[in-house]
Amino acid sequence: MTLDRRAALTGLALLPLATAARADPPTEGRLVEHARMASAHIGPRDVTVWLPPGYEASDARYPVLYMHDGQNLFDGSRAAYGKEWGVDEHVARLSANGQIRTPIVVGIHNTPLRLREYIPADLIRALPEDMRADIQSIYGGAPLSDGYLRFMVEELKPFIDRTYRTRTRRDDTVVMGSSMGGLISLYALMKHPGVFGAAGCVSTHWPIRIDQITDEAALAPWRERLVAAWTGVVRDGLPNPRGHRLYFDRGDETLDAFYAVFQSRIDDTVRAAGWGPDRFRSLVFPGAEHNEASWNQRLDAPLTFLLPA
Repeated sequence: MTLDRRAALTGLALLPLATAARADPPTEGRLVEHARMASAHIGPRDVTVWLPPGYEASDARYPVLYMHDGQNLFDGSRAAYGKEWGVDEHVARLSANGQIRTPIVVGIHNTPLRLREYIPADLIRALPEDMRADIQSIYGGAPLSDGYLRFMVEELKPFIDRTYRTRTRRDDTVVMGSSMGGLISLYALMKHPGVFGAAGCVSTHWPIRIDQITDEAALAPWRERLVAAWTGVVRDGLPNPRGHRLYFDRGDETLDAFYAVFQSRIDDTVRAAGWGPDRFRSLVFPGAEHNEASWNQRLDAPLTFLLPA
C-alpha cells in the first residue's frame, strides 16, 4: 500500500467532526437547530432539522429523511472541510420538479466518538478475536452503535414526530449517510426494519481498517477475513425486501478506490437474498472521490431511489 493511501485512510478517523460555526439560512426552506439533545443511550449532540419550502403555509405531513454527519449537510461554513452536501438545494429542486416525495430532513451531528457510534456492533462481534481487538484498539473502545440507534429510534424519532408534521410509518422513514455513515445507515435498516423503510449508503467504508497494514502480502488475507465477516452479517441481518429499499454507491478515487472488492461481494449477498432492482440499487461513479463535493454531485441518485414520487 502506498504512503498516500495509508495517509488517506488514517484521515478517515478525522472525517468529519463538528465545528462551532452557526448555520446560515438556507436558500430553500428553513433550518431549525436543536442544540445538545440529551439521550439515555449516548452523549448529547446537536440536531439540525430542515423544513421544506411551504411547510409553514400548509397543514401537510411529510416523510422524514434522517442523515448522519449533520453539520455537513446544509452549510459549508460549518462543514468539516468547507464543503456541504447541498441537501436543501437538491431536495427542494427535486421536489419542485415532482421527482421525489418532499421530506423533512433531520441532520444528526456527529461527535468525537463518531467511529465507535457508527461501526455496526454486529460486525465487531462477528470478527475473529484478533481482528476485533485490533479494531477496538484503533477506535478507542467497544462499539456504541446499538446505543446510537436506540437514540434515533426511541428518543429522536418520537421527538421529531411530536414536534413536526411528519408521516410516521416505516414507508415514510428513510436513513442515509456516507462513509462510516453508510455503515450505520445499513445497520439501522437491519436492526430496526419496522422503523426504517429505506437506507442510503453512500461511499460505504467497508474496509474499517487497512491503514495499519503496510505488508502487501498480509493485506489480501486480512481483507478476505473481513469480507467474510461482512457478508455473514449482511446475509443474516437483511430484512425482507418487501417494504424496504436499499441503495449503495461508490466512486473509484481516494478512499473509494478500496471499496470495489467489498461492494461487489455485498451486492451479491443482497441479490442472493431476493432483493430485485426495484428494491436494491448499487451504482459506481467513475472519477468520484471520498468527500462531500462528490456526494453533492450525485445526491440526486439516492434521493430519487429512496423517496420516489
